[in-house]
Amino acid sequence: MRLKLVRDNTSVDFFKRNKLTLGLSVLLILIGFASFAIQGLNYGIDFRGGTTIRTESTTPVDVAGLRAALEPAELGDISITEVFDPTFPEDRNVAMIRIEAQEGSESVTSDSLERVEEALKAYDPGMTFPFPSVESVGPKVSGELIQTAAIAVILAIAAVLFYIWLRFEWQFALGAVAALVHDVILTLGVFSELQIKFDLAIIAALLTIVGYSLNDTVVVFDRVRENLRKYKKKDLKDVLNLSINETLSRTFMTSVTTLLALFALYILGGDVIRGFVFAMIWGVIVGTYSSIFVASAILLWLGVKRDWSKPDPNSLGNQFGNVDA
Repeated sequence: MRLKLVRDNTSVDFFKRNKLTLGLSVLLILIGFASFAIQGLNYGIDFRGGTTIRTESTTPVDVAGLRAALEPAELGDISITEVFDPTFPEDRNVAMIRIEAQEGSESVTSDSLERVEEALKAYDPGMTFPFPSVESVGPKVSGELIQTAAIAVILAIAAVLFYIWLRFEWQFALGAVAALVHDVILTLGVFSELQIKFDLAIIAALLTIVGYSLNDTVVVFDRVRENLRKYKKKDLKDVLNLSINETLSRTFMTSVTTLLALFALYILGGDVIRGFVFAMIWGVIVGTYSSIFVASAILLWLGVKRDWSKPDPNSLGNQFGNVDA
């Protein structure tokens, strides 16, 4: 017997409470903007600047142990990652320790480096001292990273707008982009509201969310386009409801299986990837929501032509799409 998350031949009216769902989205966006304006994002080392220390040891890297050893030094936000490189000797274990910029200084002071060295000597006497490499990232570079990250997200959304415009009609493109902007703003809002560390990994998650949300939206829009040609005299609202119901099983199955993997990573993956996984979990939820309640609602409001062999002079003003072929 096959697992079914959604029963066959569903007939849910997704636009019955259209004003409520769009109002909820607008409210969450306003809350996100307010939180961003009041307390901003909790930027990680990538965006705030700091110092990266490369360590080498003959003993295996224990990320949790290193973090516990450095906690008494009270150096603020610390990020530790193990480095794998086939060119390293087998007895050489390398870790990168990133420490946030100290107050009043662009990098970690010599006094702070001495405290780090003392803590690591006590933890692992076999570690190489002095450190093989110490590099600092100043506020200027961090500011450039923020600007580059913002440009990357904007260009991704612009590329989506162009792609959907070519593949469908401009009304579909605006609906898809509205859903993507909705997802990105809500993700930034929840990170600001909960003050979860925001670093380059979260930018990667945002771009992944854009791709996931787009995939969901395109699946629905593909079915909408097919049904618009098949049911030329049907109301646009009815065609949209029919199309969403027909793809609902696929949408839920994809989202649930993705969330199962993400929840496992969130619980078992450790602190290093927890922020990234949280962003992905939130993105899957709002991406699924927006493909149904935002992108399709925008398309219903804009209207769309029903006969591709003729121009459609009043699709924008036709709020409910009641234009028969």
